[in-house]
Amino acid sequence: MKKIVFSCLISLFTISQPVWGQTKKICPTELEPAINTIVNRPQFQQSRWGILIETLTSGTTLYNRDSQYYFIPASTVKLLTTATALQKLGANFRIRTSVYGDNQGNVYIVGRGDPSLTETQLKDLAQQLKNRGINQINQLIAVDGYFTGSPIQQSWQWEDIQAGYGAPINSLILNQNSLDLILSPQAVGQPLKVTWVRPEQATGWTVENQTKTVSKNQPEFVDIGRDLSKPIIRVSGQLRVGAEPEPVYAAVVEPTDNFIQAFKQVLINSGIQVLQTSIAANFSYPPEELAFVESPTLAELIKTLNLESNNVYAESILRTLGVQNSRSDSVESGLKEIKLILTRLGVNPNSYQLVDGSGLSQNNLVSPLTLVQTLRMMAGSPLGELYRNSLPVAGISGTLKGRFRDTSAVGIVQAKTGTLTGVSSLAGYIFSPDYQPLVFSIIINQTNLSTQQLREAIDEIVLLLTQLKSCP
Repeated sequence: MKKIVFSCLISLFTISQPVWGQTKKICPTELEPAINTIVNRPQFQQSRWGILIETLTSGTTLYNRDSQYYFIPASTVKLLTTATALQKLGANFRIRTSVYGDNQGNVYIVGRGDPSLTETQLKDLAQQLKNRGINQINQLIAVDGYFTGSPIQQSWQWEDIQAGYGAPINSLILNQNSLDLILSPQAVGQPLKVTWVRPEQATGWTVENQTKTVSKNQPEFVDIGRDLSKPIIRVSGQLRVGAEPEPVYAAVVEPTDNFIQAFKQVLINSGIQVLQTSIAANFSYPPEELAFVESPTLAELIKTLNLESNNVYAESILRTLGVQNSRSDSVESGLKEIKLILTRLGVNPNSYQLVDGSGLSQNNLVSPLTLVQTLRMMAGSPLGELYRNSLPVAGISGTLKGRFRDTSAVGIVQAKTGTLTGVSSLAGYIFSPDYQPLVFSIIINQTNLSTQQLREAIDEIVLLLTQLKSCP
């Protein structure tokens, strides 16, 4: 197996560590019984654990529990999606959104699935058209055929497709295809104040507010849902008096229409008259490009994707993989590309079955071995550092910012989180100052315990790994 040099990484990941003087160190021989003590607790009697822990440089197995079997992985699927994207598209790949024109005064806005697009980029496009002397558009046409297949993942739960994190994925994505609201506490007993982040989105929507402001000793939780047949958004839950406002997100209903109406308004505000709008499903347009904007590089996109566990970014990149070689269903083509690229990397193609690129589906099946193989192969590739730097850092960034605080894991664990109902997972790297680098995957399925309970148990295992030392 290829040797990997990590001497330079240790100093990089030991910044901001807490004082280690009170931390008990353990030998590798003590690891298995210590982990078994955690996973064999009575509350996990009906649960399934899948765990694989190996040294990164030599591939020595330190702990293995059913790592070859299928588990529901949740968002650790994103490790597979982003590894494939980097290998296939390259770190500097960008997604281009173009405006084309014909000699009849028609303008075509052509999307290629940029998940980072906001009004800022639309204003840029409008200014470019203005600079070309365009003051009137007879027909503004949204070309939304770059991605083929359904914009909604059929295997997602109905409550997921209402929420912003489960927004539809089309070729023209604006503000991640979400309706953004802010919930703010008021006086105790009063409902939370609901504010639209973009007031123009409120048109036509009714908000059913079932929230309340509670005293400071009460628990906090908020939820948002969207009626599937009527323009109704439902918000529920409670926040403590004096607490910080909480953002919530619902999915837009018609993403292409949402995009074209927003772009029309931006053009009008820029002094360009728009007489009509329409949507074209087929991916055809005139040859003359009048304006364009590009996404950040793929290296930056996957950083947002993995740090924030962003489903919209993941599903867009999956479809982008799919359209590179095929005009058939973009999701199916993207999944085939993941299988092809990971197999070339050395990942067993029979050790996982995916239906999406984000991990939101309960139908995904992945073994801990798959995740460890992917992490290992990426660590040994020229893109390893970019890939690793896209992962949350314990106690510091992304979805791990609030975990492992004031522990021996701070700054030395980089890993991707995963959470669904009855599912919790964590997979990544550990760079301990007292032991060689590790690669690990921990998944728990088939449990009715709370997410907090599952995370606490996983974190206990990870903390044991950070306490390893070399022993005679």
